[in-house]
Amino acid sequence: MGKHEVGTPKYIANKIKAKGLQKLRWYCEMCQKQCRDENGFKCHTMSESHHRQLLLFADNANKYINQFSKEFSQTFLELLKRQFGTKRVPANRVYQEYIADRGHVHMNATMWLTLTGFVKWLGRSGKCVVDETEKGWFITYVDRDPEAIASQEKQAKKEKMDRNEEERMMAFIEKQVVTGRQNISEETNDELTPLIRTEDEPLVLNMKLKPKLLPATLIKHGILGKRKEPSENEPISEIDNESNSSKIMKREKSPSIESIIDDNVKCSTSKRKSNVESEKKHKGWLRNGLIVKIMTKKIGEKYYKAKGVIMEIVDDSFYVGKIKINSPENVEGHILKIDQEHLETVIPAIGREVIILKGKHIGEIVTIKKVRIEDFCVDIELKTGSVLKRIPYEEICKFDKC
Repeated sequence: MGKHEVGTPKYIANKIKAKGLQKLRWYCEMCQKQCRDENGFKCHTMSESHHRQLLLFADNANKYINQFSKEFSQTFLELLKRQFGTKRVPANRVYQEYIADRGHVHMNATMWLTLTGFVKWLGRSGKCVVDETEKGWFITYVDRDPEAIASQEKQAKKEKMDRNEEERMMAFIEKQVVTGRQNISEETNDELTPLIRTEDEPLVLNMKLKPKLLPATLIKHGILGKRKEPSENEPISEIDNESNSSKIMKREKSPSIESIIDDNVKCSTSKRKSNVESEKKHKGWLRNGLIVKIMTKKIGEKYYKAKGVIMEIVDDSFYVGKIKINSPENVEGHILKIDQEHLETVIPAIGREVIILKGKHIGEIVTIKKVRIEDFCVDIELKTGSVLKRIPYEEICKFDKC
């Protein structure tokens, strides 16, 4: 019986059937021929082309079986890696996804007779991690790609650095706590003894008071004038006493003492005003262009330990700034407004330049000469060539040179 004509219902029905999956027992792997029924498969096995393929298979059976097995395993692992990654999934689910492709290599043409045998082979070869449960076999793909391995090593190194940094911070805090306790114990080391008084000995209080200036001393420095002694014949009236006391109170200070006091008061006032103005001007350490690290999880886990550049200072007290995130990649380009309480300075490698945020040399660009990790401080070199040692991490920061 010949083929049906194009466009007839039977032709269309046969095409629709050919698009879908057919029964595996009516498929010939050597000829790559799919039959729709038992009669068609029987006719195919009796054909001359099928016999020629069987003769080729008989000459070198292991070659063909190894080839089919290799294609099956490679395609299966590619599907597992692409669709499921390194997740733990049922092996049967992956196999159902695999056989959905009409052009796949069938398992009955490989060295494995069952899916269980193939899964065990994946576990023995180290390509996957397999485990058997009540629900069947589960597999987990082991990614041995050099790029993936390098990425995992980089991530592990970053986590180790973060963990070491947290451990150093905890050690520093414990050290500060121990030092504080020692200082408190030294201050309170004096033992309190009860007051013991005998009946014979008088009670003596050792009170150290400032000595008062005697009138003779005041007269010597010119603060008080000499008092006129009244004569025997001249009576002393209450009015004279009042006038004398008022004259003493109203007496002007010595010009030398007054000038010295005024100069000291003016100098201290000017210094106090300058200090207040400088403190008002730079209360916080935030500056434009600084590269800082976010040390809080309140704004989101994805921003924790992220680094960015300060683009703008929001308030006049230099406490709050707008930060553009540079790393990691999943939050790159995001702009956040954060208080300096949740930020940390970034310390670059030795030989790099940083900016001083506090102290006498505030605002100067210096070079890092040595990093003291245990003490949380660095040694820096000024432009003049002099070296400052043990500068805390909080007083310097990496900055964007652009």
